[in-house]
Formats: sequence, C-alpha cells, structure tokens
Amino acid sequence: MAALAIAASSCGALPESPQVRWGDEIFHQPREWYASADARAAADSVILYQTHVGGWPKNTDLLEPPSSPDEVGRPTIDNGATTTPMRFLALVVDGTDDARYRQAFERGMDYLFAAQYANGGWPQYFPLREGYYSRITYNDNAMVNVLELLRDASVGEAPYAFVDQARRTKASEAVARGIDLILRSQIEQEGQLTAWCAQHDEQTLDPAWARAYEPPSLSGGESVGVVRFLMSIEDPTPEIVASIEGAVQWLRSVAMSGVRVQRIPRPNGRVERVLIEDPEAPPLWARFYELGTNRPLYLDRDSVYRYDFSEIGLERRSGYSYHGTWAAELLDEDYPRWRAQHGLP
Repeated sequence: MAALAIAASSCGALPESPQVRWGDEIFHQPREWYASADARAAADSVILYQTHVGGWPKNTDLLEPPSSPDEVGRPTIDNGATTTPMRFLALVVDGTDDARYRQAFERGMDYLFAAQYANGGWPQYFPLREGYYSRITYNDNAMVNVLELLRDASVGEAPYAFVDQARRTKASEAVARGIDLILRSQIEQEGQLTAWCAQHDEQTLDPAWARAYEPPSLSGGESVGVVRFLMSIEDPTPEIVASIEGAVQWLRSVAMSGVRVQRIPRPNGRVERVLIEDPEAPPLWARFYELGTNRPLYLDRDSVYRYDFSEIGLERRSGYSYHGTWAAELLDEDYPRWRAQHGLP
C-alpha cells in the first residue's frame, strides 16, 4: 500500500521484520513484535488518526503521522477503514497491555455500535453523509469486516481478551442484528433466494444506487464475502443454511464461461481490460448482474445500462474491476467443506 512506515531500530523491531508497512503486512509479524518499540511507535501514529467520534479515515497510511489534525479525513468503514486499525491496536494491546491503545480500541467499538442502524445494517460513513454514503454497505466487504471484528471481540479470546464484558455483550447483540439484516436483505427472484446488492437502501432494504456506474443489481463480487461470513457461523440456523444454498446456486448459475479478461498496456500508462473468447478460461463473474434477468451489466459514468463490456470507456475499463474470479474458490473448496462440516446431504 503506502510508503515506508516503521523502520527497524536497534532497540525495537526483531530481525524478522526490519520494516513494516501499513496494510496486511502489519498483521503478519512475530507475536513478540507487537510488544516492541516499533509496534508502539506504529500504534502511536495510528491513534493520531482516530477521529473525535472514534472511527478512522480510509485510504491513509496510518503509519505516517499527520502533520496537523486537518489531515485526518472523515471516519468510515469503507476500504477497511476503522476495522483495520482496530485489529492492529488489539494486537498491540495484547502485547503491551498499554491503556492508551486499549482505550482507542474501545472508542472504536463504541463508534461501530453508534453507527449501526436499528435494522442491523451499517452505513458506509458515520456520522451520516447525504447520498449513497448512508446506504447499507456490503461494497468491498465493509459490513462483513465490521461483523467479523465484533464477533471476534465478543468471544473475549486473544488478542481481544482485554475487552470488557459489557462491550462483549453489545458486540454479540450487534452481530445478531447484522446477521438478521443480511438474511432480510437477500434478494429473491421468482421465489428463489439469490444474492445481495453492493448497497441497500437503509430503510426499505431494496437494492440501491451507489456511484454513477454502480447500479441497483445483484453483486457477483460482494455477495461472495457475505456468503463466506455466513459460512463462518458455528451453528447456522435453517434460515442461514437456506441463505447460503440460495446464494451458491445463484453464483453457479451466473458464472461466465468461455471468456477471460485480457489486460492491454496503453501508451498513456493505463492498462485496458477487454473480454476475449477463450474456451479454456476458468469461470468468471461480473461485478453487476441485472435484477430480474441476471444478465451481466455494465455502466460507465453516464449511468447508462449496457450489456457489452466493449462499450465502456477506457477510463473505467482501466480503472474499475467489472469482472473477477471471486466465487471460484468459494464454490470449489469452501462450500463443499462447509457442507461436510455441518453434515449436510
């Protein structure tokens, strides 16, 4: 992700981690590192970005301290914001038992509690912003990230053993409401459960617009993350099982075969994506499927519905993922394992 963050020092980082950058890498250090001087320095920088309401901004290198409070953006759960710094702080609390980091994590939990709608969903931004920012957001696994964090914190095991009982209870209740919201927002077509939209209306739960090229639709990407979360529930109810089965069958039915995405470098530095025929290509899924027809759906910034990917302009075809292999591992490995785990015929 972003640039260099914490460099090794003679009194800090272990030889195994001479340099740590913000992103997934920060979660894969030796356990001892989270008690080191470098980990504390990283945590000190992270808490400088925590807003007064308890959340964190997105798309920010949290290991590069802000030069002023004005550099700190709006708090959100988009793009791993808030949940990622909270998971990191939990590891540092587990390693140091430092009250400052524990309090920052607790403020983050309180932010997530406050942001949850009464119906169980989470908006992309809180405090609420006008427009699609207030929709219930599955996009980029935003809501799933929150549910996974709160579920883990509610159990009270390392690295979350420091979480007090009152917050554990609130987290468990929040997760239960979130699961109920997932089940109620799953889209039905002709009486069959299918998938989810990237964003849903916070009041009606209907599929909703996000950006100009992100229409009310069935998601071939975000729905995979929702299904994986449902599969992680230890004792699934019949309703959860039915939800998973419906989504899996839908994902199987809309897989695109015989085509693959080819990336073509352009002189302006962009990498254009085009669909080409390839009988040997593995299954592919569209980011958007039209409600009712299940046809792959493509929109440019003009919000016009198109069914031919080649009609999308270079700017979006080089800057947005309209296709992916998102469901392949879910269908080939995760789903059979889940069925075997729960003894389903």
